[in-house]
Amino acid sequence: MKQLISYSKILAALVILAVSINMFLGPHHIAAGGVSGIGILLEFAFGWDRALVIMLLNCVMLVLAYVFLGRAPFFKVLFGSLVFPLVVAVVPEYMVASDRLLSVIFGSAIFAAGVAILYKNNSSSGGTTIPPLIFQKYFHLNPSIGLLATDAVVVTMSLFIFGFEEFLFAILSIVITSIVMNYLETGINRKKSVMIMSEEHLEEIQTAIAAKIFRGATLLDAQGVHRRSAKQVLLIVVNDQEFAQIKQVIEPIDPQAFVIASNVAEVLGRGFSYHPIE
Repeated sequence: MKQLISYSKILAALVILAVSINMFLGPHHIAAGGVSGIGILLEFAFGWDRALVIMLLNCVMLVLAYVFLGRAPFFKVLFGSLVFPLVVAVVPEYMVASDRLLSVIFGSAIFAAGVAILYKNNSSSGGTTIPPLIFQKYFHLNPSIGLLATDAVVVTMSLFIFGFEEFLFAILSIVITSIVMNYLETGINRKKSVMIMSEEHLEEIQTAIAAKIFRGATLLDAQGVHRRSAKQVLLIVVNDQEFAQIKQVIEPIDPQAFVIASNVAEVLGRGFSYHPIE
């Protein structure tokens, strides 16, 4: 059952990628790297079906993965490599938005979401994700650099096939995809980590906060640099709304309290997620 759910998520991610390509990027001739970008380029240049191009290239990459990387990486990308071009062939080619900039922004964000889902399920759509792994194994090259170099070749090809404007939009697409992926990979359950220091009213502040927002907190032992005096710091993780309430609680108790708030990417555990840390 668990494996079935995992493959369902992978299939959903591949559909998301196909929607991004066929309905947002492809209709506007945006080839932002990967075998899908090569498919868009060759479809425009020679009239070849992009799904067929993706299938052929993925098969070549699968052979390379088996020969140079071994059985484990081969089976890891097998499902995505074979199913992705089929999904691309099934999803209709339709221009959702006539505005090219809007299509690039939303198409790239959708593409990033699909790739993020694949990564979370230890899968891939194959294609140009394989050469960077080969470069890493034999030349100790960082995979992100290898992937960037591969995408750079595809984007440069778009300069000669589509033109300078499409070339710039392809670069913009890669940038947006990278930003969205980074946001998704570092977590969307963002909170604030708050550290509170008070010379005389820390216990009172702790009690008031606990009564107001019902969050647990942690007391940390600290030492002042100048006086070398021992003190305690109250650490609590809250959402934005609760942080506003904390400030309202602290102000009447100790206006001189020292408060540090920083954004944290993701918080897991009791009170913040529906599952324990595994």
